[in-house]
Amino acid sequence: MDEYQIVERVKDWFRQEHRRWNYVRYYVLLNGNRISIVPPLSLYESNKQDQISDRIIGSIYLFGMTVEQITSFEFPMFGNSMEIVELYVYKRGYVLVDQLHGRYPLPNLKYFIRGEEYENRLAIELVNLDVVANNLNLPKIVSSVFGPKLLSGNEIKRDELYTINDQMISQKLFAGHTWDDAMLIVYRYFDGKERELSKEVLNISQAYQRVFRPYRVVYNTKTWQPVLM
Repeated sequence: MDEYQIVERVKDWFRQEHRRWNYVRYYVLLNGNRISIVPPLSLYESNKQDQISDRIIGSIYLFGMTVEQITSFEFPMFGNSMEIVELYVYKRGYVLVDQLHGRYPLPNLKYFIRGEEYENRLAIELVNLDVVANNLNLPKIVSSVFGPKLLSGNEIKRDELYTINDQMISQKLFAGHTWDDAMLIVYRYFDGKERELSKEVLNISQAYQRVFRPYRVVYNTKTWQPVLM
C-alpha cells in the first residue's frame, strides 16, 4: 500500500461520507493488503490490543469548508503540533490518561494525514511520523520529559504532553523561526496580504518541506481529480 493509494482512499472517503462535516478525526486500519477507515469509537470498543491497535497505521484529521484561511491550506501541518506529539508517544508505547487515541499503544502507526478544503480545492498531506519526529527532535525531548516511565507504567498525563509540545515548538527549525513565529509569518503573507514577506515565506516553506517531508496531493472538488498548484 503506497502513499498515493492511501491519499486516494482518504479523498474518496471524504468525498462520499464526510464532506458535510466541519471536522473529522479517523484512523487508517490495515487489513492484509487493504485499508479501511475507522472512527475513534472503534479503538475504545476494542477489548483486546491486537484487535485493532496493532493494525492502525495512520491517523487522519480532515477539515471542511469552515476554515477560510489559505494559510491552513498551504501549510496544513502547522496546525497540528499537539496531534503529532500525541501520536508519537502512542507509537512509543505510551497511553494518555484520557485515552484520546484508545486504551492501547499504537506501535505500527506510520502516517499522519491532514486534509484541508479551501474554496474548490482539497489539499491532503501525508507525513511519515518517524521522519517528522526525528526532524523535530522528539525522541530526545520525550526521553528527557518521561525518563524511565515505561519501567513503572505507560500512562501519561496531558500536562506532560504540553511540556513536550512547548519544547518542540520553541525550537527555531523554520528558517530561524520557532513553530508559532513561522506560522504567524505565513499567515501575515497569505491572509494578511503582507507581500513584503515573500522572501521569508519562501525560506519557511523550504524548511517546512525539510522538516515534514509531506506527500501532498491537491484535488479539484468539482472533478475530484488531482491538480497542479
